Amino acid sequence: MLLESVLIFFNLLAVLSYLKFFNCQKHSPFSLSWWFWLTLTGVACSCAVGIKYMGVFTYVLVLGVAAVHAWHLLGDQTLSNVCVFCHLLARAVALLVIPVVLYLLFFYVHLILVFRSGPHDQIMSSAFQASLEGGLARITQGQPLEVAFGSQVTLRNVFGKPVPCWLHSHQDTYPMIYENGRGSSHQQQVTCYPFKDVNNWWIVKDPRRHQLVVSSPPRPVRHGDMVQLVHGMTTRSLNTHDVAAPLSPHSQEVSCYIDYNISMPAQNLWRLEIVNRGSDTDVWKTILSEVRFVHVNTSAVLKLSGAHLPDWGYRQLEIVGEKLSRGYHGSTVWNVEEHRYGASQEQRERERELHSPAQVDVSRNLSFMARFSELQWRVLALRSDDSEHKYSSSPLEWVTLDTNIAYWLHPRTSAQIHLLGNIVIWVSGSLALAIYALLSLWYLLRRRRNVHDLPQDAWLRWVLAGALCAGGWAVNYLPFFLMEKTLFLYHYLPALTFQILLLPVVLQHISDHLCRSQLQRSIFSALVVAWYSSACHVSNTLRPLTYGDKSLSPHELKALRWKDSWDILIRKH
Repeated sequence: MLLESVLIFFNLLAVLSYLKFFNCQKHSPFSLSWWFWLTLTGVACSCAVGIKYMGVFTYVLVLGVAAVHAWHLLGDQTLSNVCVFCHLLARAVALLVIPVVLYLLFFYVHLILVFRSGPHDQIMSSAFQASLEGGLARITQGQPLEVAFGSQVTLRNVFGKPVPCWLHSHQDTYPMIYENGRGSSHQQQVTCYPFKDVNNWWIVKDPRRHQLVVSSPPRPVRHGDMVQLVHGMTTRSLNTHDVAAPLSPHSQEVSCYIDYNISMPAQNLWRLEIVNRGSDTDVWKTILSEVRFVHVNTSAVLKLSGAHLPDWGYRQLEIVGEKLSRGYHGSTVWNVEEHRYGASQEQRERERELHSPAQVDVSRNLSFMARFSELQWRVLALRSDDSEHKYSSSPLEWVTLDTNIAYWLHPRTSAQIHLLGNIVIWVSGSLALAIYALLSLWYLLRRRRNVHDLPQDAWLRWVLAGALCAGGWAVNYLPFFLMEKTLFLYHYLPALTFQILLLPVVLQHISDHLCRSQLQRSIFSALVVAWYSSACHVSNTLRPLTYGDKSLSPHELKALRWKDSWDILIRKH
């Protein structure tokens, strides 16, 4: 909510600057003021997008209006080809190049200033986290870059949803019989665990050798190599077979194999596929490589299903073997986050080794564009908890003012602060939009019959005002019907601002072109004054709820519920 007022400021600055530029275009193109307002338009658009992605709506609006005006310029026969080219080039630089460069500059400064690890790092990739000071960078400092046979690794799921987690196993086994009556293999559980833990460590084993240590010199693992993943603390191998997963019955169960001396042989061979490789000879690298594990026997891919296991699985996330996985999806892709070269063959020494620091220092600084791109994608793709918020609302409720937001309640008195809409302003804005649409349709039909009710200059001003104000309302409101995020009343404020801007346009138009006599204009002016007075009265009435400067009794609070009173009045009649 705190960003909305700043967003509205730059939205309006962009529109104002473009209108100033448009006026200069008529009288003094390529003058100093012409360049100033054109450049300021691009700067304001960039600032609006930099504050919130919602600023893109107004940016698209300005680009659309500028494109229409540029199209008219192309048809102006009084301008030479060189002049038209200069006009188009100036607009492209000011409205496309400058906003993009500024937007990149904002994040360049941001990433320079915000270089330390923080509490929300886990939503970012391992490579991004490792580029920050502290946090993962401190943990991974000195890790070997190339994963070799015998390496001890932790594997983080790239998808990171519903929460970032690591491939994990523990001594507990799957229940013999699930609650729905289906049976399991009773093998050791394999899950995805959202916390750092010693049970997240795995050893990359060469299937042709028995050693669980890195040879000298190390033999790096490459794309297409067969590997076994041995759980570091239990020394059991990652396994999958034709047994249904506990919560995803159409997928295979993934477990660590326990030999029960029954007719269920181990199936623990996996083929490594480096998804982001440059060639088929690429080496598996710590943090940088994104890999898939394809089961050799069944062609199933190791996948995070995202479902939470019951209490017997400690509410950890389910891991499955997905047979039908085609193409790239983050839930089937993993990267090595922590890595060390194993040197101890004995299990007790190896357990101590899992807690010891690595010794080889490898720099993994990401480029600015890599960090910038990931940050943009994470912000766009990140979704908050799906649970309904007490004050969340739908776009339809914004127009009818069926919602509000309580920001503060005094712990002892009834003083409170709400985000409320002024019903007079709200309804007037909607009426202005409806009147503009009806009048525009009427004028278009009349002009089709060659009846021109408005002079050409007045008609062009009417169309431009509608494109910016009515169009600004539409582009800042309608996209919310397509969004799945939790929405609040304050999301409507940028759209409402453009609706309020349209109101004086409509009132001025009615006074100048529809009121034929001086008496009609006087009556209309009196109605406007009465409207303004009623809007001020409503604002003053709601002041205790919008500023919290006065305690209200229960009776006074009830009296302010105008909608409840209105509904009762309608039911009575």
